[in-house]
Amino acid sequence: MEIILLRHAETAGNLERRYIGVTDQPLCEQGIKTAVKSGIIPSAPLVYASTMIRAVQTATIKFPNARIVAVPALREMDFGLFEGRCADELTEDAQYREWVDGECREPCPQGEGMAGFTTRVCVAFSELVGENLARRSAYMIIVAHGGTIMSIMHRFALPRREYFDWSSPHCGGYRAELDDETWPRNPCLTDVHSL
Repeated sequence: MEIILLRHAETAGNLERRYIGVTDQPLCEQGIKTAVKSGIIPSAPLVYASTMIRAVQTATIKFPNARIVAVPALREMDFGLFEGRCADELTEDAQYREWVDGECREPCPQGEGMAGFTTRVCVAFSELVGENLARRSAYMIIVAHGGTIMSIMHRFALPRREYFDWSSPHCGGYRAELDDETWPRNPCLTDVHSL
């Protein structure tokens, strides 16, 4: 089965380099243009998306004839007290400096940590894969967030790379293959290509 993971287009907060994990912002004008310019795919019948409006809007633009299924567990990481703020505004914040010095792995104050976030996302991804394997789907498309994609790729993609090495631009992402027969005992994504 082919797996396609796409990051949503830009929001105003993205352009300002703000942490907008659970902040539910719509696409900005530039984001709408990015989604259109990245290519419309009218043939896809089903697309999974994060429940965040920026992911649903991107999926709707890029896949206008698809049934969009919103999956809450695919939403971006909750940045807690850092939500809505940018790094420049947080340089004097001791909690932020401690989080960054720890490679952003520990939970944000009043938010999520990388381990819990990755587990949430990857459990949901595995469940979707299982459903699609049972239906003998040829491919599965997900439109979500940078962190969501990094989590999936870090956990499952071969060859292995560090978490942040799987970063992708807006409306970018990855195409990969999984072996229908071996996935249940050896869940991995191979033949990975950037989109």
